[in-house]
Parts: sequence; structure tokens; C-alpha cells
Amino acid sequence: MTHRPFTIGIIAGSGPEAGMDLWSKLLVQTQNQFGTAFRGDLDAPRVVIVSEPELGLSMDLRANEAATWAALDRTVRQIAPQVDVFVIACNTLNWFAPRIQALLDTLPNVGQFLSFQAVLHQVLTQAGHSHVGLLAAGPVMALDNWSAYAELQSDIEFETANQSEDLHLLIEDVKRFGQKHVGLAARFRSIAQNLSSETVILACTELPLIATPVVGKTLIDVTDCVAQMLTFRAYRARKVSV
Repeated sequence: MTHRPFTIGIIAGSGPEAGMDLWSKLLVQTQNQFGTAFRGDLDAPRVVIVSEPELGLSMDLRANEAATWAALDRTVRQIAPQVDVFVIACNTLNWFAPRIQALLDTLPNVGQFLSFQAVLHQVLTQAGHSHVGLLAAGPVMALDNWSAYAELQSDIEFETANQSEDLHLLIEDVKRFGQKHVGLAARFRSIAQNLSSETVILACTELPLIATPVVGKTLIDVTDCVAQMLTFRAYRARKVSV
């Protein structure tokens, strides 16, 4: 797709702040890529964002699969023709990755879809991590047929939080009250500290919004990993076109 500058797409809505967070991280990672050569606005990434509120149904994916897919289907159809590559700013919704790819295969002149699980698998295997902690919303952390990360278990052993209900409620509270609500960061630290794993994956886009350092833990923000990969692709495409 060479008729316009390289364009990144973000599907948001579950939640809106997660999409904003990913966009912000794209800007930071772009500055890192360019280093001292960064010119500000002119070198910022070209981004298309579609935020669909109905994607919030994914918090109970098992009960809302049909309605969630209907919302995601029309959102993918809207954004895919406008971009070179796109992502969904929600770990849970990446469960639909095979269905999204099947849809894209039927559409002409559309961008590529980059899944969170593909990015995380590459990051963890390249770093040599075979055992990590996993903090996520209920559908993801269950690591069953409804989890986007279930497929990674052949290579990665995940330790999940004992307080799964508390964690799911924490994520819902971030969505309801916003990231600056009193007590959210402390609740996060308490849950993360109880994991035995030294490396902990933040596999919910709400968690990086409230995460603060946890003693003895290395936190890996999947959103930031995705931003790094998207930025690398955009930077490489720009260098090739020059």
C-alpha cells in the first residue's frame, strides 16, 4: 500500500483510555527510533483510530461473543482499508485474531493485522523467558479456549494471580472510575507482589495505566511492546521510501 505514507491503525473502545495510551506510547517510541534526528510533528506516526464503545462487551466475552464480534467486524471493515497495519488496544479482543485474519482475506486492499499474542510470543522467546507471571482480565487469565494467550502455553508457562476475581474487579474499576481514582495503584501492587514470578506480564491494557514499580518484579507492558513493533515497522517503511 504505497499510495500514502505508512499508516498505523488502532481499534479502541475496550477501553478508550487504552487506545489513547497506545497512541501515546507510539509517539514515545517514535522519538526513540529517530533519536536526535527527530523533527517533532513531521516525524510523528500517521495514525488512524476507531473507538467503538460496544467493544466493551468483551469484559464478559463468553456471554457476549456474538455481539462483540459484530461490533469488531464492522470496526475492522472500517479501519483496515485506511491503514498498512492495525492492532486492537485490548488483550481480550485479540482472541478474535484468527477470525479477523479470515475476514481480511476476503477484503481487497487492506492493511495487515498484528495481534498482541504474536508480539508477546516474540518478545518472551527472544528474551529467553519460559516462565512468567500473567496479570489480565478474567477471559485472558483463564488461559482456556476463550483466552488470546492460551496458544502460547506450548512455549511459555504462565503463573496467574490467586486473586483473579479481585484483579478482574480492579480492571473494571479502572474503566469505571479512571486511572487516577484513589487506591487503584495500591490494589495493583498487592496483587502483583503475591506472584512468585520475577517477570510479570501486564496483559490488560488498563493495568499499565495504574501500574507502579513492584519490588522484586520486572513488569512487561504488552501495550508498550506492541508500540515498539509498530514504530519499528513505520520507521523501516519510511527509510525504504526515502
